[in-house]
Amino acid sequence: MNIVNPFITQGYVSPHYFCDRMEETKYLKNLVVNGNNVALISPRRLGKTGMIHHCFAQDDIKDSYYTFIVDIYATKNLQELVFYMGKAILTTLKPKGRKIWERFLDTLSSLRSTISFDINGLPEWGLGIGDIKAAQATLDEIFSYLEKADKPCIVAIDEFQAIANYPEGNVEAILRTHIQHCTNTRFIYAGSQRHIMSEMFVSPSRPFYQSTSLMSIGPIETTHYIDFAQSLFREYGKEIDKETIEEVYQRYEGVTWYVQTVLNALFTLTEEGATCTQEMVETAIQQVIAQQSFAYTTLLYQLPGKQKEVLMAICKEGKATNITSRPFLQRHRLTASSVQAAVKGLLEKDLVTQDLGVYTVYDQFFAQWLLMQ
Repeated sequence: MNIVNPFITQGYVSPHYFCDRMEETKYLKNLVVNGNNVALISPRRLGKTGMIHHCFAQDDIKDSYYTFIVDIYATKNLQELVFYMGKAILTTLKPKGRKIWERFLDTLSSLRSTISFDINGLPEWGLGIGDIKAAQATLDEIFSYLEKADKPCIVAIDEFQAIANYPEGNVEAILRTHIQHCTNTRFIYAGSQRHIMSEMFVSPSRPFYQSTSLMSIGPIETTHYIDFAQSLFREYGKEIDKETIEEVYQRYEGVTWYVQTVLNALFTLTEEGATCTQEMVETAIQQVIAQQSFAYTTLLYQLPGKQKEVLMAICKEGKATNITSRPFLQRHRLTASSVQAAVKGLLEKDLVTQDLGVYTVYDQFFAQWLLMQ
């Protein structure tokens, strides 16, 4: 693959373009290899999904296990969960050969007639979500495959906290019942909403209580990012100052996606044979924000008035606490009732995040754009 810009902002390419996480990757790998299921908890955009990909790319994992990553962030119910699990498994198995993917399809008796094949005879997950007529029956079949697979399996379910909001109400119990009987498969439950994930795995009243090892990750160390960024710049005949990397890192508190995105823009701005300096950081950030300006304008236009007001208030605070207290309300000319209603909507739309009573605008580039309006 020809990598034009080595600072990857979407997906996972290879270990060469992945920064550090050596100890965390080793720890996660050792947990699952030694028979543990793991709840991996960290804020979004800190790189937990990339770390799972990196863990799965290790030679002793990719050679000895089938690994599946199921992103359920957008799912709303059990039917959609089952749909995306099946799709992820088939997509992963398809390149591995007919004998391997046929073993999976042979277990899907509830869907077998709806699986289509391309002109090369390869299966296509051409199902619609509505084709999952009996979600629990299909889920039974998926777990049956995982237990009968000719290699041990590791299934990572990304944004696992989504199941807590499913209307069925008993999905945690259904999954826990299946998983507790698995001997051939280990699970990684990755989640970004700490308060929900903690409740799911730490509360004695919940099905997953004491069923997993808990793991969290923080920002990558600055020194590791400096070495990583400078080595990739040099690989392409460019240089970048240590101070430039430190400024980007500090501005975004080491959150991986933002650091990578700005470094991607800085790499683009730096000519071959030249050195990237601190003076270029603001230009790079403004370019990133400008690329999203139309989307941000549309998003803001679609928000109800009160949600706009509360979003701006949280944005101005940076990290807002006690948002129904008198000082906060007076500073921003709001009422407690309007704040409560607006915040609920903003949280549901993922425009605002809340962790331990601290509210922030989820997209930091969006927050910067808002402050310029």
